[in-house]
Amino acid sequence: MRQQMMEQFTKLFNTENDIRTFFAPGRVNLIGEHTDYNGGHVFPCALTFGTYALVALRNDQKIQMYSMNFPDVGIISFSIDEGITFKKEHDWANYPKGVIKEFVDKDVNLGQGFDVLFYGNIPNGAGLSSSASIELATAVILQGIYETNFATVELVKMSQHAENEFIGVSCGIMDQFAIGMGKENNAILLNCQSLEYQYSPILLKDASLVIANTNKRRTLADSKYNERRSECERALEDLQKELPIQSLGDLTPEQFESNRHLIQNEIDQKRAKHAVYENARTIQAVEKLQEGDISSFGKLMCDSHTSLRDDYEVTGFELDTLVEAAMNQAGVIGSRMTGAGFGGCTVSIVENDKIEAFIEEVGKSYNEKTGLTAEFYVASVGDGAKELK
Repeated sequence: MRQQMMEQFTKLFNTENDIRTFFAPGRVNLIGEHTDYNGGHVFPCALTFGTYALVALRNDQKIQMYSMNFPDVGIISFSIDEGITFKKEHDWANYPKGVIKEFVDKDVNLGQGFDVLFYGNIPNGAGLSSSASIELATAVILQGIYETNFATVELVKMSQHAENEFIGVSCGIMDQFAIGMGKENNAILLNCQSLEYQYSPILLKDASLVIANTNKRRTLADSKYNERRSECERALEDLQKELPIQSLGDLTPEQFESNRHLIQNEIDQKRAKHAVYENARTIQAVEKLQEGDISSFGKLMCDSHTSLRDDYEVTGFELDTLVEAAMNQAGVIGSRMTGAGFGGCTVSIVENDKIEAFIEEVGKSYNEKTGLTAEFYVASVGDGAKELK
């Protein structure tokens, strides 16, 4: 692929300056969904596919961007000295622009502009975090070409801030953290409130992670995401009238049950229940994985999906159909939706010698019930964003 990228880069930009290569992965969350903005724990890992970028400095103040994923948009150009502003017509390029603005706001002197070509092999709209991937790719590019020395956690925060403020999506920090801080063959148990984290080896014995893409566009995801945040915020406000807590992640399930009557609205109560129980499930799941108890880890994944379906109501017909089909297959240890919901992907743990049959049978069952064709990826767990030497 790099050869094709180099040919395209040379054709578009015709530069004589050094061309450098950077990469930022996609991510999948194994358990801990919709807990990140509720001050709870998540358990994501970086994947071996993601966003690649070729970059060369220019001799002027111009920045030129091109994505091989959106060739119709063409080259997007702007000048550093004109200020970095959101422009609707700049489409996908607003994500890297938001990160550039973060560097400018931290008084990094962008003396020269640059040409950059992006190519991502994360399926768009699948919920594997292509937006955070291009943000972190941009962050490590800027760190590399302008020779700054921000800690990786700082690059993660800057990327999240860019998405919150420049793009206007109120995401939690999980996606950027997993992509920036990923480590080969490890997932990350992250406390989203304190940003304390620990790496945990993915020891699945004779099984692998299989990601299944529903191929249903996540049309509801953004509006429902903001709605769920509001419902959780209201529940928290009701609880805070009598409890000294900062977030729903501060409560154990037992404490929640003793105080759930404080939450006025029945729907808000269900949303809060998911956030509290999912946080406890996530901590327990990591303990089980570390003990080598894969079957208990798988059961907790299934419990997570049930809660996302019944209490948080973010799954939808396609995701439920995929998980149900998965759990009817031999060799499946656990399965759940991953990401924001309303489409996107599921993640399953499948015994290696059953993967081929799993893909065939689950794909067939899903197609019969939905009319859609699912795509499957046997996932490898990789490193975080970096320059490729």
